[in-house]
Amino acid sequence: MSQKNFALGRKNYIICALAVLFIIAGFVIMSIGPATTAESGFQPDIFSVRRIKVAPMVSLFGFVLMIVGILYPTKKTEKKD
Repeated sequence: MSQKNFALGRKNYIICALAVLFIIAGFVIMSIGPATTAESGFQPDIFSVRRIKVAPMVSLFGFVLMIVGILYPTKKTEKKD
């Protein structure tokens, strides 16, 4: 079987997949908890440390990891004919 030439290597795709998981986890952490509605009034939980500091840092780490995953060097092996 011939190996297809992909732009990125296997490690790059693994790092990018982990980055996507971190980004999704950050957004999920931000959205968990009671939402403010007109009936319930003001809820101070929207200003919790989890939503204001932790979740954005997790998402930011995911975006930085995505850049690392794309720029991570791959070993190119050339076939000699």
